[in-house]
Amino acid sequence: MHLLSLVIREEEKSGEERALCTLETCPVDESYYDYRPSLAANGAFLALFSLSLLAFLVQVTLSKRFIGFTIAMVSGCLLEVLGYIGRIMSYHNPFGENGFLMQICCLTIAPAFMAAGIYLTLSRIVVTFGPENSRIKPLSYPRLFIPCDILSLVLQALGGGMASAASHSNKNPENGNHIMVAGLAFQVFTLLVFMLLCADFAVRTVMRMNRLGEAALDPTHATLRRSMKFRVFLVALTLSTICIFVRSVFRVVELGEGWDGALIKNQTLFIVLEGVMVIIAVLVLNLFHPGLCFREGYIKKPKAEKQSGGRRFWQRNKLVEVNEKGVVQD
Repeated sequence: MHLLSLVIREEEKSGEERALCTLETCPVDESYYDYRPSLAANGAFLALFSLSLLAFLVQVTLSKRFIGFTIAMVSGCLLEVLGYIGRIMSYHNPFGENGFLMQICCLTIAPAFMAAGIYLTLSRIVVTFGPENSRIKPLSYPRLFIPCDILSLVLQALGGGMASAASHSNKNPENGNHIMVAGLAFQVFTLLVFMLLCADFAVRTVMRMNRLGEAALDPTHATLRRSMKFRVFLVALTLSTICIFVRSVFRVVELGEGWDGALIKNQTLFIVLEGVMVIIAVLVLNLFHPGLCFREGYIKKPKAEKQSGGRRFWQRNKLVEVNEKGVVQD
């Protein structure tokens, strides 16, 4: 018991001494990072995420569509901007606690918002090819994945807040870090299930096309499916999803080792598997924004129209009427 008390006091003393350190008085391997964050790399990421943030705002203004997607992407990019501001603060003072906590919290939770934006697009894709090719209804995708993403986000934010508060109080941030890792791990699991369902939908669509030809697809959106913009958007969305998945797996392993692990002290891995992966994920969706790529040939079907003695609705791009007895009349 006495030995444990001595260890805790020594850790607190080290934390207090670190706060007094400067680049002139202490070696950089005694900082929070074990290295000095690169000003060039972090400055480049700050500029790129700021540009992406502005681009999403301009694109939603021009297209006036995919509002939920844009809110999610803007939120993620804003957190990325704050995170890289924190890393630039740490370039000037790698011993400072504020910059370190700012970057580790913001950069950890930011891609959860981007994942939510990706989840929101799948229902539109399913409708474009035909709901008959999907195992579940189009609207079931966001209803399933968005709550999972919110849970992941809450766990990461809660864990980050607990770890930050513990660090400010010179206490061990381990409990908060474990909650943050649990949130990240759940995000990885959710993304994996999402990718499997996407692959299943693609395989089922191809198999039905082999059997039925064009009859397997919704004729309403035939023009959109032939659009090069839409086809490239599907590739961009796939690439973005894979990048966020790879990044999330890396962060689970990295933070799983704790704040003193070997991976968190490797700047090259962080730049490649965190910064590069996430900036690719957002930039490809800037270049092929769904609000612009879904313009050509996308038709919103009107809701059912009430009529005296029955109702009218759209089915397979044709207006049909149901009389009072429930009989369908062309």
